[in-house]
Amino acid sequence: MTFDVWLDTLIAEKGIDPNTVVEAEGPSGPNFIPVAAVVAAIKATGTDEQRRIKSTLVRIDVCAPGQKPVVDYLAHLAQAIAV
Repeated sequence: MTFDVWLDTLIAEKGIDPNTVVEAEGPSGPNFIPVAAVVAAIKATGTDEQRRIKSTLVRIDVCAPGQKPVVDYLAHLAQAIAV
């Protein structure tokens, strides 16, 4: 299973709406970014970064199952694309 398929499956299994908006602080202030945009940015990263993100998401899923911890982590990652 490719990383892209795995990530899409995780988002779907958690019941996370791709249109859910997360807030991330950027140089210009608060940014409101849809989960779909964060997922697209994650998919555009390199293999090593994808591997680290997947490892973190798996740990989150095991330690704190549910939708909110995953969305919180995506909001954290959204800071990388906030302007």
